[in-house]
Amino acid sequence: MACVNVTNVVVLDNPARFTSPFQFEVSFECLAPISDDIEWKLIYVGSAQSSEHDQCLDSVLVGPMQVGGYRIVFQAEPPNPEAIPPDDLLGVTVILLSCFYHDREFIRIGYYVNIEYDSPELQEMPPVVPIYERMVRNIVAAEPRVTRYQIDWT
Repeated sequence: MACVNVTNVVVLDNPARFTSPFQFEVSFECLAPISDDIEWKLIYVGSAQSSEHDQCLDSVLVGPMQVGGYRIVFQAEPPNPEAIPPDDLLGVTVILLSCFYHDREFIRIGYYVNIEYDSPELQEMPPVVPIYERMVRNIVAAEPRVTRYQIDWT
């Protein structure tokens, strides 16, 4: 049985500029006392072709925890666009919100993210040199993909 159960995730500031921080309000309950930290990580998938372009945007430790309900606002800086292949900069990608206990992942919440320019003209004729400040991201918050993993909580 899992000791931590995620009850809700709210994507804040969505849609937003590509250059804006990500913000997630995460509600969860601790079903048994945990003496060590859990670690939340936010991963931006830079390319569907290879995980070498994935960027860990931030991680935060929470704990130890007693039985009860908790809520955190997890904020992370945007990805480094220079580390994303040019062909993968626009279009659909994925952001992963994962949680670990003793380096073992027990939940992964994935969201599709659409990146596009903020004007029809730039969408139809994207510039050769990307204009990051004109890019907008829209997280498909209503349709997360949640994967739970059984781990040893001892």
